Amino acid sequence: MRINISHRAKAIKPSPTLAVSALANEMKAKGEEIISFGAGEPDFNTPEHIKEEAKKAIDDNFTHYTKSAGIIELRKVISQKLLKENGLKCNPNDILVSPGAKASLMHVLMTICDPRDEVIIPSPYWVSYTSLVELYDAFPVMLPAKSSNNFKIRAEQLSEAINSLNNPKALILNSPNNPTGAVYSKKELEEIAEVCLEKNIIIISDEIYERLLYDNKEHISIASISKEVRENTILINGVSKAYAMTGWRLGYAAGPSDIIKCAVRIQSHTTSCVNSITQKAAVVALSQDEGSVEKMRKEFEKRRNYLVKALNDINNLSCFMPSGAFYAMPDISYFIQNSDEVNNSEELAKYLLKNYHVAVVPGTAFGAEGFVRFSYATSMDNIKKGLKLFKEGLRSLT
Repeated sequence: MRINISHRAKAIKPSPTLAVSALANEMKAKGEEIISFGAGEPDFNTPEHIKEEAKKAIDDNFTHYTKSAGIIELRKVISQKLLKENGLKCNPNDILVSPGAKASLMHVLMTICDPRDEVIIPSPYWVSYTSLVELYDAFPVMLPAKSSNNFKIRAEQLSEAINSLNNPKALILNSPNNPTGAVYSKKELEEIAEVCLEKNIIIISDEIYERLLYDNKEHISIASISKEVRENTILINGVSKAYAMTGWRLGYAAGPSDIIKCAVRIQSHTTSCVNSITQKAAVVALSQDEGSVEKMRKEFEKRRNYLVKALNDINNLSCFMPSGAFYAMPDISYFIQNSDEVNNSEELAKYLLKNYHVAVVPGTAFGAEGFVRFSYATSMDNIKKGLKLFKEGLRSLT
């Protein structure tokens, strides 16, 4: 009997970031030392006061199903957080708590997208955006955010792109950005929001890295621009990056009531709810600041400063100074163009891993050929060792 695989499953490509990690893990299993810059998660442990709350939840037998949207205690805390930190008034009933920000995004896309709808995604982009859009038979439309504009799209560029499309539905905006670390200013967001309102484009604002900003940058949520923009925006966030809680799996979406209500119904038939213990831990994470976030942020900033300076000191390589998140994306096109060994960033990443035991993620994973992504969510010692190997590998190519 022949089993036909769905067109959706066939269309989804494996994550290039996981592919690099898999190869690195194979080499590690053989006893080889690998310096990895591939991780998309903090290298810190979850703060103690958050873990203690989870233990208490277990001891209190808070181990049963919860409402699909999330416990009201948590949704109230998120509502308070949005008001205090982002200037957004949001009813707790207009918040969906999901097993990870990716799940929140997935349920929102399932709510708003019909087949053949077009979702605009600035490029470079987080690897899962395109695949999530394609899962619902919608079309991802990449809009180049050029390095000459600090990896940010312009409002007029967005307007032109929308005018060229048949069924434009939404824009996914990610600030601070993965993989570039770019951060949009208030003026830039105002201009983008104006275009989206004029063209009737829903804004999906991924703000998962909002607490990781440098050089005294301020995070502005595009939903805070005006009442009209707020009513046209779905905000995506979570606890994974700021609180070192990646494995706990909790994200959330906040937005217009009709969209959130539908997303909650969908989630009730998919993942049901976030595990109860994680929800209790997230209440404490979002409501009790013991300085752990700022401590991590300062360490990331120190690593960023060292890494980017060292990268820019390499001949024929340039690297944009990221303003947020924990990634740097150097331009390595010179080494590809002048090498007989590699023809693109994916081949270069494999070459460096196999021959110099240093793992970076190829720019092709993010729609950015000619670049590689470094994560500085690793120790300063690893950064120094890895950079030495990276330089040696590049030198060997030319």
